Amino acid sequence: MPDFCKTSPWPPPNPSSMTPALSVVVPCYNEAGVLWQLHERLTDACKEVVHDDFQIVLVDDGSSDTTWTLINELAAQNPRVLGISLSRNHGHQLALAAGLSWCSGERVLVIDADLQDPPELLGPMMGLMDDGADVVFGQRASRLGETRFKKTTASLFYRLLTRLTDVPISRDSGDFRLMSRRVVDLVNAMPEQHRFVRGMVSWVGFRQVPLLYERKERLTGVTKYPFKRMLNFAIDAITGFSVTPLRVASGFGILFGLAGMAGLVYALGSWFAGVTVAGWTSVVIIMLILGSAQLLVLGIIGEYLGRLYMESKHRPLYVIDQIIGQSGSARAGEPAQQDHPR
Repeated sequence: MPDFCKTSPWPPPNPSSMTPALSVVVPCYNEAGVLWQLHERLTDACKEVVHDDFQIVLVDDGSSDTTWTLINELAAQNPRVLGISLSRNHGHQLALAAGLSWCSGERVLVIDADLQDPPELLGPMMGLMDDGADVVFGQRASRLGETRFKKTTASLFYRLLTRLTDVPISRDSGDFRLMSRRVVDLVNAMPEQHRFVRGMVSWVGFRQVPLLYERKERLTGVTKYPFKRMLNFAIDAITGFSVTPLRVASGFGILFGLAGMAGLVYALGSWFAGVTVAGWTSVVIIMLILGSAQLLVLGIIGEYLGRLYMESKHRPLYVIDQIIGQSGSARAGEPAQQDHPR
């Protein structure tokens, strides 16, 4: 595998010789309008709880604005900033995976760049972890500034996910969470391509504690999760942590198989009784119902087969273009390589 390719490593690479008490991982995609304020609030929050013993990992997920330029400026001014630039837009979950692989703190806070999740909650989160929690996740008591459609679809998503997945995933919680190093190491060790990080963290187990909070409005920009991306995200979440859809497909097969047997018995009985079977309308309706059920079942199976196909390629999760800060600037395409064992 070429040097510029990066998988989910084990153990995770340490870009710096230091092991800070806290790392903050922030996936960034076109966040130039909020990056300076984010850095200021994160720095203040971290200094309040761990003084100067922290690092901030900013992952530029192929932004088309000046996000990477600003990350370079922040890294030049603040030695605690580590900037990672991905070669293209890999998506929020893979950008988060990159940050988790390259952070080195004993505890790791994951937060989005849009400041909807307040960095000032770091103090209460650290307190809960001091009391024995391995994961402290933010649970939204309310969602300000979001449309009724967004709130409704999000509510349906979490409730559907709770019913379908085999792993208990808390409702109304995103990726905003504080994790211990052992949890981060275990998540980094998971090799799957279609990553649903909050589900992976839930799967790990240990003691996980919620922290209720009010989610704020975006300070600038637009949501990075429109309906189409949210739909794909939901499919990844469900297929990655549950085989229930396959069982539903089997249920459809059994149901319509029994219906077909009943129809066969009725048709044969009518023929023996000399009664003419009803015309083409009923036949067409039955064919449409069975055809639709078959296509649905094939679609569900196809989703799982597609994911198996992608996993079998063993491609790297992401490709890093540049790394800057802490251990020094890395030339484009030349970060350290450490493969995940297969």
